[in-house]
Amino acid sequence: MAENPAHLQAFIEKMKGRQMDPIVIDTFADYYRQVVEGETGLLSDRDISPVSPDELVNAEELETHREKGRDVLGRTIMVKLNGGLGTSMGLTGAKSLLEVKPGKSFLSVILRQAAHTGVELALMNSFNTQEDTADAVEDLGGPRPRMFLQHMFPKILREDLSPAKWPANPDLEWNPPGHGDIYTALKTSGLLDDLLAGGIQYAFISNSDNLGATLDFSLLGYFAENDLPFMMEVAERTPADTKGGHLARHESGRLILREVAQCPSDEMKAFTDIERYRFFNTNNIWVNLQFLAEVFSTEKSVRLPIILNPKLLDPRDEHSPSVFQIETAMGAAISLFEGAAAVQVPKSRLIPVKKCNDLLVLRSDYVLLEEGDFPRLNPKRTTDRIRVDLDPDFYQKIDQFNERFGVGAPSLVQCESLTVRGDVYFETPVTVKGSATVIGRPDAPTTVAAGTVLSGELTL
Repeated sequence: MAENPAHLQAFIEKMKGRQMDPIVIDTFADYYRQVVEGETGLLSDRDISPVSPDELVNAEELETHREKGRDVLGRTIMVKLNGGLGTSMGLTGAKSLLEVKPGKSFLSVILRQAAHTGVELALMNSFNTQEDTADAVEDLGGPRPRMFLQHMFPKILREDLSPAKWPANPDLEWNPPGHGDIYTALKTSGLLDDLLAGGIQYAFISNSDNLGATLDFSLLGYFAENDLPFMMEVAERTPADTKGGHLARHESGRLILREVAQCPSDEMKAFTDIERYRFFNTNNIWVNLQFLAEVFSTEKSVRLPIILNPKLLDPRDEHSPSVFQIETAMGAAISLFEGAAAVQVPKSRLIPVKKCNDLLVLRSDYVLLEEGDFPRLNPKRTTDRIRVDLDPDFYQKIDQFNERFGVGAPSLVQCESLTVRGDVYFETPVTVKGSATVIGRPDAPTTVAAGTVLSGELTL
């Protein structure tokens, strides 16, 4: 399809109407031209090759760099991606306000970690989370983190690649551009220049819903000592990680990140092969801000590989028009920086909460919070891999989950897997050992009584 200048100009005018920075408009315009020219963002197996363990540095071998990390702490900032609402879990506010331990939210834990470490903290919020987060920070007290906003991109009608319109709710005409927007947001907010002027050169960036992403002095020291422009933390894939973006090497020789949305549909078997592509992106990223500033100085913007995401304009209305959302992934910048590196880290650096299944593990004794609210996997645990599968009909939303585990999570320190089917309530204490399956009724609530030790199958 040939480029339609009228459509492109319509997008530009629409973004100008929102008073968006010229850098953002130019970036979107470049991505839009790629879409018009037929760019899909797909990355084929024939263009990449797997990365072997001997190509990566292992974080467990970096202890000698710890002192260097402490030396450059004053030149470092920790940035948390805080734009998510957690709508898939039924949340209506910022996901970082979700309680993860009694009386503690993601946000309160992050603030305490930063204060205990002595590192400066910044939060990249979305328009949806900015107000909630600012109010919560005020209530929690202590040092205030810097806050800046993620941008928005206009949705594209798939039918003719024109700007999507939805008068019933104009906000639905826009989509978050993915966490790859962080580089542009740092620049347009003025924060990048401000940090460099203040002597801050190193940024550790991670998701706010991953408590395992703490500022590690050994990793910081290694990053600084080697003057790396960019470093991605990767972990070994397990059967639970088949859909996460994986590390590969492009035919050009550079490391790249391939997300599941970039994989051709007929190559999904290879994408999910954890023996072939062994490492996935934890979304813990280290960026040398001086190198980032040089990119903006020479290229004017950070152009990442696009992810073209087909969606409905209104996700809740199956009759709404089909649209494209242009998104980018933060980790994809690994392919842009000459000399970028990846380092293998233990799974303890990744304790994410994407579903209520994950939240149960975090709220249980499988994960401990120690001095400074730093998480640690319980040393008494009997396995490094735990799987929780709660009935989505009764535990998918946070209100359902809280009601059924209202008196606290069961002990999972000896658990390998827990499967729950039916409408089951849990009293406390309950202990899970090994692999356990609880089968309740779908038409009436049943209860696992206090003192129960779950192992094997229990039908209520």
